[in-house]
Amino acid sequence: MPRRASVAGHFGELLQGRLGPDGPVALVTLPCPVLTVTAEWRPGPEFGLWQSGRDVLTRGQLARLWRTLRMDSPRGRLHLRAGMPPGGGAGASTAALLAALRCLAGTRLPPEDEAALCLALEGASDPLMHPAPGRLIWAPRAGRVLADLPPLPELEVLGGFSGPGRRTDAADTRFADIADLAAEMRQGPGRARLGALASESAQRNHALRGGPDPAPVLAAGQKLGALGVVAAHTGAALGLIFAPGTVPQAAGPALRALGLSRLVRFRTGGRA
Repeated sequence: MPRRASVAGHFGELLQGRLGPDGPVALVTLPCPVLTVTAEWRPGPEFGLWQSGRDVLTRGQLARLWRTLRMDSPRGRLHLRAGMPPGGGAGASTAALLAALRCLAGTRLPPEDEAALCLALEGASDPLMHPAPGRLIWAPRAGRVLADLPPLPELEVLGGFSGPGRRTDAADTRFADIADLAAEMRQGPGRARLGALASESAQRNHALRGGPDPAPVLAAGQKLGALGVVAAHTGAALGLIFAPGTVPQAAGPALRALGLSRLVRFRTGGRA
């Protein structure tokens, strides 16, 4: 019988950086329910991997995952469909590994075990194996929770992808210090302050690391009534954070005019 599993990704990070100059790399992800990876496993005479669009998982990773699960010799084909581009900063790699793992195993493992498997296969992971990934300060290079956060307020996000993807380098720790921003996140900031914190994190890291510039998107957002900008700190995702129901019709054309493609709009946080 075929088995299926779907895992939702994220859209950049509300925060990412070092917790102090010599502290660990940490992030607060922005969950995105509309960008998912779906895996379907069909038994068959041969071992194979088929992916719609661009590859998000290698055949070698799939074979290693199979061996890690200590399952019998692989006989069948795994079909992956990803709604986000690889290297876009939307969790394609972690979501693909989790979808494949759950599909092959036929169940979910404890989040700590799934995180350890992702870390072993990639050297870094997003917190997508947790039921509320946006409520964590997460150490992506260690695959563990550093702190729990209050619930995010409900947000509406409109964004897209700027330029080519950039895959995460697990050895890359050159990020801005965000210890002060993380401390505020632990206090449960309201929407407006949350937008300001996300914008500051994006700007600090762009100044240090380069990549897609959040400044033009932030400037457009100020005219559109946005609360701030959200960015993939390693990747191409850029978008605007709004209070629910306040996204103006002009927002989409404005982002396209700035070169963003594959626009997505979604609600997250609160009861979304």
